[in-house]
Amino acid sequence: MQDFPVLTYGPTPQTAPKDWTFSIDGSVGTARRWTWDEFQALPQERITTDIHCVTSWSKLDTSWTGVSLDLLLGEAQPTGAFVTAWCDGGYTTNLPLADVTGGKAWIVHGYEGAPLPREHGGPARLLVPHLYFWKSAKWVRGITITESNEPGFWEQNGYHDHGDPWTEERYGPAWR
Repeated sequence: MQDFPVLTYGPTPQTAPKDWTFSIDGSVGTARRWTWDEFQALPQERITTDIHCVTSWSKLDTSWTGVSLDLLLGEAQPTGAFVTAWCDGGYTTNLPLADVTGGKAWIVHGYEGAPLPREHGGPARLLVPHLYFWKSAKWVRGITITESNEPGFWEQNGYHDHGDPWTEERYGPAWR
């Protein structure tokens, strides 16, 4: 993963794929949970996209492999309007449901044809490429659907609630 900075708050989790699960809970019709093997058996997509970091770097035409969040959410039948992604290490980030549906987000486990390295979020991370990369949470283990917006780790610490790189939504009101 040359030319791809490693920016992390805290230690890198060491979850092995055999111990990894992914869950969707909260305001849903049916709470769901997948083991690594069950997740790998789902229809996989290859995504080629640009990514943009709040620290002012971009990487063009990155290639990822994973499962569409549309597929996973379809099985859970969300009734809320927001998502909180939660991860190994205690990290969370918040997103409107509209920002992770309609072909806009995936849970990815591969990068450039190889397994996603731990320092970049392996065994799996959220990929929401139309927003700044902090919204693409590393080491993702699940999402909780909520009725109201619940700011995540960086959002509570001064980053913008939404994170659109095209309008430079880097910092929240207190930092402007």
